[in-house]
Amino acid sequence: TIRLWDAETGESLGEPLRGHSEEVTSVGFSPDGCRIVSGSRDETICLWDVKTGRSLGKPLRGHSEGVTSVGFSPDGCRIVSGSWDKTVRLWDAKTGQSLGEPLRGHSKEVTSVGFSPDGCRIVSGSWDETIRLWDAETGQSLGEPLRGHTWRVTSVGFSPDGLRIVSGSSDSTIRLWDAQMAQIPVQSFRHSARLIPPRESPLSNGSITFNPSRSSGSTDISPRISQFIPGPHFAPPCHPNSSFSESGWVSSFGKLLYWVPPDNRHGLQNSHILTIPTNSPSRSTWIDFTNFRCGTSWTECHK
Repeated sequence: TIRLWDAETGESLGEPLRGHSEEVTSVGFSPDGCRIVSGSRDETICLWDVKTGRSLGKPLRGHSEGVTSVGFSPDGCRIVSGSWDKTVRLWDAKTGQSLGEPLRGHSKEVTSVGFSPDGCRIVSGSWDETIRLWDAETGQSLGEPLRGHTWRVTSVGFSPDGLRIVSGSSDSTIRLWDAQMAQIPVQSFRHSARLIPPRESPLSNGSITFNPSRSSGSTDISPRISQFIPGPHFAPPCHPNSSFSESGWVSSFGKLLYWVPPDNRHGLQNSHILTIPTNSPSRSTWIDFTNFRCGTSWTECHK
C-alpha cells in the first residue's frame, strides 16, 4: 500500500492507496503536488490522484522485472523508472505511454534514478557499482560510467543546481561527483568524471542531502568543493545564479557559460572589487561583461 501523512501532525490522511499486487519500492509527488507515482515489485508503475486517492488510468507496464525507483521530471510531463531488469525507462505522465526504447548500459539491477533540475539529464545507479548519466531527450549515455564505489550503488541524486551528483552505496559510503565533468567530451580531459576534491576518499558513517535552498544555483562555493574560491559576483547579468567548478568552468543550472584560465581563477570577483597591489598573488580578477552576449544574441558580437 501507499499512505499519505500530515507532515505537521503525523496523522494518516485518508485510506491507504491499494492497487499494487506486490511490495511498493518507490514513491514520489509530482511537482505540482497533485499526483503520486509509485513503483512496485509487481513490475508496474501507478499514478494516483492526491485529493481522491484514486488510481489514474491503467498501470504502466514495460519492465520485465520489479520496479525499484520512480520519479517525475521537473515539469511533471515525464516519469523515469529503474528496474531489476537492468534498464531505465521514460514515460509520458499524461498518456502513460513509454517514450522511446529502454536505456540500456548497466550490467546489473538499476536501483535508483532521477532527473536533473532542468530535466535534460537522468542519473541512474546500479548494483554494477556504477553511476550513469543519460540525455533525457535522446536516451544516449553521456560519457563513461562513474566509477568509485566498491559495492552496489543504492541511491543517486542531483544537487538543486545540477552541478553535483551524490551517490550512496552498500560499501557504507557516500560520494560526491562533479556532474559537469561527466558532460564534457572525454577527449578534452583526462577523465570524463571525477570525485570532487579534496575528498579523495569517500564519505562514510552517515547520510547527506543537498540543501534545497540552493535550487536557483549556488555562488557560495565551499573549499570542500573547489580549491578555487571565487567572490560572490562573477556571473554575466543574464545568469545571476552561477557556480564555479575546479575545472575552471562557470555554469548556470548545469549549462557551461565560460571558462577561466588557471592564472585568473584566484579571487574571481566583480568589477566593484579591486585588490592592490596588482602583482599580489591574492589579487582579484576583474571580468568585464559589457560586451557579453547570451544565447542567440551572440550574433551581436560581430556588428
